[in-house]
Amino acid sequence: MPRLNPGNLHRARDLVALYPEPRSALIPILHVLQEQDGYLTEDGMAHVAELLGLAAAEVRGTASFYDMFHFEPVGKYLVAVCTNIACMLQGAYRLLEHAEERLGVAPGGTTTDGLFTLEDAECLALCGNAPCVTVNWRFFGDVDLQGFDDLVGDLRAGRLDDEVPPHGTLSRVDRSVGLAAPQAASGSSGATVGSGSPGDGPRSHAQPDLGTHRSTAATASMNAGHLDGRR
Repeated sequence: MPRLNPGNLHRARDLVALYPEPRSALIPILHVLQEQDGYLTEDGMAHVAELLGLAAAEVRGTASFYDMFHFEPVGKYLVAVCTNIACMLQGAYRLLEHAEERLGVAPGGTTTDGLFTLEDAECLALCGNAPCVTVNWRFFGDVDLQGFDDLVGDLRAGRLDDEVPPHGTLSRVDRSVGLAAPQAASGSSGATVGSGSPGDGPRSHAQPDLGTHRSTAATASMNAGHLDGRR
């Protein structure tokens, strides 16, 4: 489905309503599009451009800056093996070779059953549990050769479906709070979403609480110490 389906179009409208300017919703909406199709189609990006009042080239140019977005079909599971310094010292290259043998594809390739795409990744920021692997951006640390085989087996059998959704799904919880969208004055014009306004009508959102709250025992102790020092 190259364009956003009705449900995701509604999600896109809700995302636009979270921001003061419609174009600020570009990246979140691109993630919705990638969740829908598994990658960013040209027609889908053109649709997003229409929704936000942008040129299609602006949408593609922004998306191409980020390596989380894909422009060709990938597997249900995007498996990335980190080969940066901490993981390299813990055997990441051997792990990557093993992954190639286990899946039968080189980095950048997708298995014939369409389940797995393999990637050689830069630092995945789990250095304390090297070597690490991500599957659809979910982290798995201290992965040895047997651990990788077990991970692949669990994914194939669906035992990790609650933990690892199909590629493109960043979060199963929709965002529901943000900056209040500006209310358009009567007769004003702006970027359109579908056939209506960015939110297809006025929307109201609670203002987020941006204050800092310290509630743990450790921070309470710190606060008490600061107060003692001021006496």
